[in-house]
Amino acid sequence: MTDSILVTGGTGALGRALVDRLLAAGTDVRVLSRRPAPASGVPFGWCTGDLTRNAGVDAAVDGASVIVHCATTNGRADVPAAQHLFDAARRADTPHLLYISIVGADQVPLGYYRTKVEVEERLARSGLPYTLLRATQFHDLIVKLFTVQRRLPVLLAPRTMSVHPIDVRDVAEHLAALAAAPPAGRVPDIGGPQVRALTDLARAYLRIRGRKRRVLPVPIPGRVARAYRAGAHLTPDHAAGTITFEQFLGAAT
Repeated sequence: MTDSILVTGGTGALGRALVDRLLAAGTDVRVLSRRPAPASGVPFGWCTGDLTRNAGVDAAVDGASVIVHCATTNGRADVPAAQHLFDAARRADTPHLLYISIVGADQVPLGYYRTKVEVEERLARSGLPYTLLRATQFHDLIVKLFTVQRRLPVLLAPRTMSVHPIDVRDVAEHLAALAAAPPAGRVPDIGGPQVRALTDLARAYLRIRGRKRRVLPVPIPGRVARAYRAGAHLTPDHAAGTITFEQFLGAAT
């Protein structure tokens, strides 16, 4: 295979946005997916494989000059999947490996975040040329927090808790630029254009979706909530995103 950029998780929300951005720039792109290639064809290379089972990974990596690792199992098997990818990359021509992680992953005591940190540490020890980018929560995640409550008479939102949501298109833009640059190790975190109280976002969600329900602020106990209230997941000094939550909802409606 000729030099190209391999995107793992290229059929997910972030992966699709990144592939679109790379294709628009005229980049040779391929995607690693567990599914067979669509019968109608796609405008990029398609590699069928499974990172968790270590199937088809060497073939997907072969000839890639950059690998952008967006794939996730939501923590269930992220570590072995990443290790299989790193091992395959070392057996190949040690391409630039770009990994997307989460702001505050080393400070918020969530299992998924701890998994992200372990992958980060393994990447740093892998001997591969790499770039590590941490981003804040995506707008999509905030919307899911609200849509799962669609049958409740009120919309619950954590009291005194803010978030710094970013659009996947903004993250994709940043990843595309990093993929075109030399490996840089850990780069500055990125967040969306605004730090917002979750209660404020809940009201915006209801207003734009045309729903008439009351937002009920609720206290959230525990270590995770304390870390969020302390702002461990925020990066207000690196507000790189441009698409606001309201703009995201308008585009998604």
